[in-house]
Amino acid sequence: MKTNIKTKMIAAVAALSTMFLSAPAKAEAPASTQVLRQVLRLTRTGECFACDLRGANLRGAHLIGVDLRNADLTGANLEEANLEGADLTGADLQGANLSGAFINSTTLNKADLTNANLSNSQLYSAQLEDATLIGANLNGAAVFDTSIGVGGESPEEE
Repeated sequence: MKTNIKTKMIAAVAALSTMFLSAPAKAEAPASTQVLRQVLRLTRTGECFACDLRGANLRGAHLIGVDLRNADLTGANLEEANLEGADLTGADLQGANLSGAFINSTTLNKADLTNANLSNSQLYSAQLEDATLIGANLNGAAVFDTSIGVGGESPEEE
Protein backbone atom coordinates (compact mmCIF):
# COMPACT_ATOMS: atom_id res chain seq x y z
CA MET A 1 0.00 0.00 0.00
CA LYS A 2 2.78 2.47 0.91
CA THR A 3 4.62 1.60 -2.31
CA ASN A 4 1.50 2.42 -4.33
CA ILE A 5 1.21 5.87 -2.67
CA LYS A 6 4.92 6.57 -3.24
CA THR A 7 4.57 5.56 -6.88
CA LYS A 8 1.62 7.91 -7.32
CA MET A 9 3.52 10.78 -5.66
CA ILE A 10 6.56 10.23 -7.88
CA ALA A 11 4.32 10.13 -10.96
CA ALA A 12 2.59 13.37 -9.90
CA VAL A 13 5.88 15.19 -9.34
CA ALA A 14 7.19 13.93 -12.69
CA ALA A 15 4.04 15.12 -14.46
CA LEU A 16 4.18 18.54 -12.83
CA SER A 17 7.84 19.00 -13.66
CA THR A 18 7.18 18.37 -17.36
CA MET A 19 4.21 20.76 -17.29
CA PHE A 20 5.99 23.68 -15.62
CA LEU A 21 9.60 23.55 -16.78
CA SER A 22 10.24 24.48 -20.38
CA ALA A 23 13.86 23.32 -20.51
CA PRO A 24 14.90 19.68 -20.31
CA ALA A 25 16.58 18.48 -17.12
CA LYS A 26 20.27 19.31 -17.07
CA ALA A 27 23.14 19.32 -14.60
CA GLU A 28 21.65 22.41 -12.91
CA ALA A 29 18.77 20.40 -11.43
CA PRO A 30 18.79 22.36 -8.14
CA ALA A 31 17.77 25.55 -10.02
CA SER A 32 15.07 23.64 -11.89
CA THR A 33 13.83 22.14 -8.65
CA GLN A 34 13.71 25.61 -7.10
CA VAL A 35 11.66 26.96 -10.02
CA LEU A 36 9.29 23.99 -9.73
CA ARG A 37 8.83 24.70 -6.01
CA GLN A 38 8.08 28.36 -6.77
CA VAL A 39 5.54 27.36 -9.48
CA LEU A 40 3.83 24.98 -7.08
CA ARG A 41 3.75 27.72 -4.43
CA LEU A 42 2.24 30.15 -6.94
CA THR A 43 -0.46 27.75 -8.09
CA ARG A 44 -1.28 26.69 -4.53
CA THR A 45 -1.36 30.11 -2.83
CA GLY A 46 -1.64 32.67 -5.64
CA GLU A 47 1.36 34.49 -4.16
CA CYS A 48 4.97 34.43 -5.21
CA PHE A 49 6.45 37.79 -4.21
CA ALA A 50 10.01 38.26 -5.54
CA CYS A 51 10.28 34.62 -6.50
CA ASP A 52 12.54 33.09 -9.14
CA LEU A 53 10.50 31.81 -12.07
CA ARG A 54 13.17 32.23 -14.74
CA GLY A 55 12.34 30.06 -17.73
CA ALA A 56 9.20 28.63 -16.09
CA ASN A 57 6.59 27.16 -18.40
CA LEU A 58 3.29 28.73 -17.38
CA ARG A 59 1.67 28.33 -20.78
CA GLY A 60 -2.10 28.59 -20.54
CA ALA A 61 -1.97 29.00 -16.75
CA HIS A 62 -4.88 30.66 -14.96
CA LEU A 63 -3.05 33.26 -12.89
CA ILE A 64 -6.06 35.39 -12.06
CA GLY A 65 -5.29 37.89 -9.28
CA VAL A 66 -1.90 36.40 -8.40
CA ASP A 67 0.83 38.38 -6.63
CA LEU A 68 4.00 38.30 -8.71
CA ARG A 69 5.45 41.61 -7.55
CA ASN A 70 9.20 41.79 -8.16
CA ALA A 71 9.22 38.22 -9.51
CA ASP A 72 11.94 37.18 -11.96
CA LEU A 73 10.11 35.79 -14.99
CA THR A 74 13.01 36.24 -17.41
CA GLY A 75 12.43 34.00 -20.42
CA ALA A 76 9.27 32.50 -18.91
CA ASN A 77 6.58 31.06 -21.15
CA LEU A 78 3.25 32.75 -20.35
CA GLU A 79 1.74 32.08 -23.76
CA GLU A 80 -2.07 32.21 -23.58
CA ALA A 81 -1.92 32.68 -19.80
CA ASN A 82 -4.78 34.47 -18.04
CA LEU A 83 -3.25 37.28 -15.97
CA GLU A 84 -6.51 39.08 -15.18
CA GLY A 85 -6.11 41.24 -12.08
CA ALA A 86 -2.57 39.97 -11.46
CA ASP A 87 0.02 42.26 -9.84
CA LEU A 88 3.38 42.12 -11.61
CA THR A 89 4.69 45.44 -10.30
CA GLY A 90 8.48 45.50 -10.71
CA ALA A 91 8.55 42.04 -12.30
CA ASP A 92 11.38 41.13 -14.68
CA LEU A 93 9.77 39.79 -17.85
CA GLN A 94 12.75 40.24 -20.18
CA GLY A 95 12.39 37.91 -23.15
CA ALA A 96 9.19 36.38 -21.73
CA ASN A 97 6.62 34.93 -24.10
CA LEU A 98 3.21 36.49 -23.40
CA SER A 99 1.78 35.87 -26.86
CA GLY A 100 -1.97 35.42 -26.77
CA ALA A 101 -2.05 36.23 -23.05
CA PHE A 102 -5.13 37.82 -21.47
CA ILE A 103 -3.78 40.86 -19.61
CA ASN A 104 -6.92 42.50 -18.21
CA SER A 105 -6.72 44.92 -15.27
CA THR A 106 -3.18 43.67 -14.74
CA THR A 107 -0.62 45.83 -12.95
CA LEU A 108 2.72 45.93 -14.74
CA ASN A 109 4.02 49.19 -13.26
CA LYS A 110 7.83 49.36 -13.31
CA ALA A 111 7.96 45.92 -14.96
CA ASP A 112 10.77 45.17 -17.42
CA LEU A 113 9.25 43.80 -20.63
CA THR A 114 12.40 44.26 -22.72
CA ASN A 115 12.21 41.97 -25.77
CA ALA A 116 9.02 40.36 -24.43
CA ASN A 117 6.64 38.80 -26.94
CA LEU A 118 3.17 40.32 -26.44
CA SER A 119 1.94 39.47 -29.93
CA ASN A 120 -1.77 38.69 -30.18
CA SER A 121 -2.21 39.43 -26.48
CA GLN A 122 -5.15 41.35 -25.05
CA LEU A 123 -4.10 44.32 -22.92
CA TYR A 124 -7.31 45.72 -21.46
CA SER A 125 -7.11 48.34 -18.70
CA ALA A 126 -3.55 47.25 -17.95
CA GLN A 127 -1.30 49.55 -15.90
CA LEU A 128 2.14 50.03 -17.42
CA GLU A 129 3.42 53.13 -15.62
CA ASP A 130 7.23 53.32 -15.82
CA ALA A 131 7.33 49.90 -17.51
CA THR A 132 10.13 49.19 -19.99
CA LEU A 133 8.95 47.90 -23.37
CA ILE A 134 12.15 48.25 -25.42
CA GLY A 135 12.09 45.70 -28.23
CA ALA A 136 8.73 44.26 -27.11
CA ASN A 137 6.66 42.63 -29.85
CA LEU A 138 3.10 44.03 -29.86
CA ASN A 139 2.11 42.76 -33.32
CA GLY A 140 -1.56 41.88 -33.39
CA ALA A 141 -2.04 42.88 -29.75
CA ALA A 142 -5.43 44.32 -28.82
CA VAL A 143 -4.80 47.33 -26.59
CA PHE A 144 -7.77 49.03 -24.93
CA ASP A 145 -7.80 51.59 -22.11
CA THR A 146 -4.06 51.04 -21.62
CA SER A 147 -1.38 53.72 -21.91
CA ILE A 148 1.79 52.61 -23.65
CA GLY A 149 4.69 55.03 -24.05
CA VAL A 150 6.45 55.13 -27.39
CA GLY A 151 9.78 56.50 -26.28
CA GLY A 152 11.41 59.61 -24.98
CA GLU A 153 11.04 61.08 -21.56
CA SER A 154 8.03 62.57 -19.87
CA PRO A 155 8.00 66.35 -19.95
CA GLU A 156 9.01 67.80 -16.62
CA GLU A 157 6.42 69.75 -14.70
CA GLU A 158 7.02 73.46 -14.48
